[in-house]
This record gives sequence, structure tokens and C-alpha cells, in this order.
Amino acid sequence: MQKGPLHDVSLEHLVALYQEGYGLPRAFYLDTALYEHELETIWRRGSLFAGHTCELPRPGDLFTFTLDTDSVLVIRADERQIRAFHNICTHRGTLLCEEERGNVRALVCPYHQWTFSRNGTLLRCAGMHEGIDKKALGLRPLHVKTCEGLIFVSFAETPPPFEGACEVMAPQAHSQGLARAKVAKVIEYEIAANWKLVWENNRECYHCNVNHPQYIKSNFDIYEDERSSPLMRQRLEEALARSKAAWQNEGLTITHERGGLAAFPDVERNIWYSATRTVLREDYESESMDGRRVAPLMGDYRNAHVGVLRLRALPNFWNHSSCDHAVSTRLLPAGLHKTKARLTWLVAGDAQEDVDYRLDDLTAFWRLTSEQDWELCERVQRGVRSSAYRPGPLSQTREYNLEAFLRWYVRQLSL
Repeated sequence: MQKGPLHDVSLEHLVALYQEGYGLPRAFYLDTALYEHELETIWRRGSLFAGHTCELPRPGDLFTFTLDTDSVLVIRADERQIRAFHNICTHRGTLLCEEERGNVRALVCPYHQWTFSRNGTLLRCAGMHEGIDKKALGLRPLHVKTCEGLIFVSFAETPPPFEGACEVMAPQAHSQGLARAKVAKVIEYEIAANWKLVWENNRECYHCNVNHPQYIKSNFDIYEDERSSPLMRQRLEEALARSKAAWQNEGLTITHERGGLAAFPDVERNIWYSATRTVLREDYESESMDGRRVAPLMGDYRNAHVGVLRLRALPNFWNHSSCDHAVSTRLLPAGLHKTKARLTWLVAGDAQEDVDYRLDDLTAFWRLTSEQDWELCERVQRGVRSSAYRPGPLSQTREYNLEAFLRWYVRQLSL
């Protein structure tokens, strides 16, 4: 195991190694002590996207996820409220649920059969002495917030304020109908790369021309003002005019009228969430391989020309939603050099597979785009492990959001 800088020098000295306008120094990707510090200061203090409320339609429905060594159980409780608990028995710490999803009448520890209600209270602990305080031995809860079908969980004793995030995301998510949707497909990935490299990839489209030929046919992401030809600017203006006319009838507003990526995150105000709506290229109704719809319209939409809704929340969530489907990506660090990604495709709640949509058509676009990105992230991880690696300068016109992410990250380390 590499002896890391947090063993040898102060965090302040390590942070001082970072130079704005450049990538992160090598130690930020390779040091075990720094990784543990990130878990405490970023992941266990923040609000983490866990999943969608439509994954838990009935009382007793549950799913689990793991943040490094911490297993979490998210369940629809008896009063239909969504709750989250550490997925361990309060007797000897045994993992309660091995399954990724299921439905239970009660939560029974497989070791000594301690039994907990779906609300987390201890019901039975046969064999223990009389007078044991069952009220003090319920499952350890985590804070849960829901916002128009999105579930966020926090490990923190005092979670960060969530009202601002929901105020921004809720109106757009409501129009999309995320709370009324259903899960069509889930694909899990294990990426051999540090979690920061996955976000760095997400925050720029400098790499898109060569690496995402399908993606750039649908969006204007690579056309920052400095790179737009007169013809492309005209196409963008025409797309804006067409979309604004359609969106006015839908009660929607465009939030990003320029080419390139919308600015995110806002480092100065520590804004870790955003919701933007962007236009699609001409002849595209959906982020699909050919631009055609691949499922029925979702939510409140009455026509297909609603562009793409993009939701984001640091440190682990982004979502691209077209008129007919939504795709959520959840990231979780699983070690210094490993990140788990979960992609969830949502469709209208009454849509029927093989009648209204085909999974191959529904998943092709974002499955391909994501897998292209995961391969790039793994190549970068192998590269930054080289003793020859030195952080290079970032493009001020193409990697502005990457720089903002790095500044946000470095600031979180010291909060």
C-alpha cells in the first residue's frame, strides 16, 4: 500500500499542491489516507442519490446499496414513508440483507433471528435477558429526503440543507413524471477508476468529438461559442426557436440557450445541484440512436419536442431525460481505484415492455455512451498511476466545468 501524504504532511500542505487551471496532482488519485478523508468529508456528509421512489411501490419493498464499507437499506415503511437504515443488526453487526432488492414483512437477522419492523424498531430478540431496552436497539437510521421521485440519503448527523436542491429540481422532475414512472432496466457497472476521474469525464465534452460520435449527433454540447461555425450557430438558433414555441404550450422554459455545457457546479456559492433543459439537434425527439422516440411520452408532456432535462447532484448523481424516457446514473466509490455505477432507465408508469417499448432500443444510446466513458476513465486511471504523470493545463474554453468540479472538490476537503 502506498504511504500517502496525509500520513506525512498536513491536509493544508496537500491541498496547496493543487494549482487552479490544472488537473489534480498524482497523490489525489493514489493515496489511501486521502481517500478515507474524502469518504468522511464529502460522501458521509453530503446528500447521496440512492434511487427512485417508483422502485419501492409497496410497503416492504426495499433495495440496498453500498458506500465503500457501509451497506445501506432503503425501504418503503408501513406508513408508506421511505426510510433508510444501516444494513446491520444492532446485536452483533451482522449484515441483514444480502439481496439488492426484495419485499419483506419484517427484517430478520440471519445470525440470531433478531427481528425488526419495516420501520426499524426491534420486535423480537429471543434468548436475551429480561428488561433489555428494545427501544434503544432499533436499526440505525439515516436521513432521507425525497424530491419528485428522487431519493437522497445522508449519513451526516446534520445533513446539508436540501430545500434549495429540491426547489431547483422539483418543477422539472414533476413535468418529467419521475414520481409516476416505472423502472424499465437497471445495469450495474464496476469501473476500474477513482470516483473523481468519473466525474471529471462527465464535466467536459472536450473528448466527445472522437469518443462519442453517436452522442454529438443529438446535442449541441461540443459547440461552445468559440467553436461554433456560422452554420452551427444558425442551427442552434433554429432549434431554440422551434423548441421555445413547443415548450410554451407545455409550460416549460429553456434554461441553457448556448452551445456547450451549462455551468456546474457553482463553487463560490457551494451549489452542488442543478437542473437545466437543453435543445436537441434538428430531427431529434429523443436521446436515442436515431433520434426517434423509443417509448410513450412521459409525465405531463403532450408532444415530443421538450429537449433534454439534465439533473445533477454532487457527489454521485446525474440524469438525462428525454420526452419518452429518463436515465439516471448513480456513482458510489468502492475503493481507491474502483467506482460502481448504476444506470436506471425509467419510462411512463403504464408503458408495457415489448408493446410500447423494446429494451434494446430504449437502452442502446446511454449504454453505449456510458461504456465509452467508463473505458476512457479506466485508461486515465492507468495513466495517472505512472511515475511520469504530472497534471497538465486545462482548456479554458472546453474544460471550464472540469475546473469548477476540481475547485469544488478541493474546497470540500477543508470544510
